Amino acid sequence: MADGQLAALSATDAAAEIARGVLSAEDYISACLARISEAEKDVHAFIHIDAEQALRQARALDARRRSGQPIGPLHGLPVGIKDIFNTADYPTECGSALLKGRRPARDCTAVARLRAAGAVIIGKTVTTECAYFHPGATRNPHDLERTPGGSSSGSAAAVAAGMIPLAIGSQTNGSVIRPASFCGVFGIKPTHGTISRHGALILSLALDHVGVFARSLADAALILEALAGYDAEDPDSRPFASPAFRAVAAEKPPSPPRLAFVRTPVWDKADAEARAAFEALAQRLGDIVRPVDLPETFAGAWPDQRVIMFTDMAHNLGAMVARGGDASSQQLRDLIAEGSQTNALRYLAARDSAARYRAGLADILKDYDAILTPSAPGVAPKGIATGNPAFNTLWTLAGLPAVTLPLLQGEGGLPIGVQLVGAFGDDARLLRTANWLEAKLA
Repeated sequence: MADGQLAALSATDAAAEIARGVLSAEDYISACLARISEAEKDVHAFIHIDAEQALRQARALDARRRSGQPIGPLHGLPVGIKDIFNTADYPTECGSALLKGRRPARDCTAVARLRAAGAVIIGKTVTTECAYFHPGATRNPHDLERTPGGSSSGSAAAVAAGMIPLAIGSQTNGSVIRPASFCGVFGIKPTHGTISRHGALILSLALDHVGVFARSLADAALILEALAGYDAEDPDSRPFASPAFRAVAAEKPPSPPRLAFVRTPVWDKADAEARAAFEALAQRLGDIVRPVDLPETFAGAWPDQRVIMFTDMAHNLGAMVARGGDASSQQLRDLIAEGSQTNALRYLAARDSAARYRAGLADILKDYDAILTPSAPGVAPKGIATGNPAFNTLWTLAGLPAVTLPLLQGEGGLPIGVQLVGAFGDDARLLRTANWLEAKLA
């Protein structure tokens, strides 16, 4: 195959060809590096990339396979790493001038698990400043005048531009699902605590999730299997057997899934085109979809999430930002100032409310396989601002698994993601429902 054809392979197909010995990891990584060289000058998805370092990893993996040693499920696959995850062989600067040149001594847990599964850590992808709103240089591959979303900007854009098949990111509000929607790729934010955050920049232990980007659900399930699992170093990690994501996702549901169409209290934040597209989608799906209105108390989720996020970020980042003076953006300094003023009673009340929202959503999901809702307010807006996370806030606050599927289109054919939200801990079933929906609408 030519380089372009190799780089376009799905992660699942590339892994199979490498395992069979039909394709070498070195040739596959070379093809992806060629695609990166072609597209990066416009998209700016990477902040750190070293072609020779990536090729050295690939050659070592090829030597391992030739020697007859066991190989992992991601053997030879390139993965982009959001630049808030510690890597021993690349700087980790978190998109911040305050951390310029920072070189961790060891990998974070997520990166260590990727390496153990045979992945090639091909480079560090652009993040917004400290995974908040101040944007980096990345542009949307569908339209360079539009935002890729954030904060996992580079990860979503690199997958969308065909540079790499897989990438990891993080979500504290909407930073996986929204950029995946804007860039037209598959994004998954698993249940809170499913993937370890040890060795990553912590904004809020209550809200931070590690998520993944891929060009197909099968590819997303492949990398999730390598990443999910207990880690004693993460206080929210739970000792559980990692689900067989690929096998369950590929199963045929025993009956057509039932979907709750939840417009949420922020329905007015969606633009007219997106609202019409979702109304039409619900109508097209027919009886399997039922509109469900959330109780009025759920309107408090958005201010509650802000209280928790801002307060925790002030606690975790405040000292660093203070030392840096005006080297940080005004946006980040304003956040720290607001979070520092939070009343303890207000913060604890917000944490209590988050548990109630999760319980209320669990009651709804007893009767449905998933919640159907927008991934973002519409197509990626013009400019570099990361966009509104309004349609991600509630599910992140409740810690529920969410997946976005690039199933709809808006102006000029730009992607609009369809978000499915599942019950807490029921990630594999959510992927099965998502797989069924994608096939039904194909």
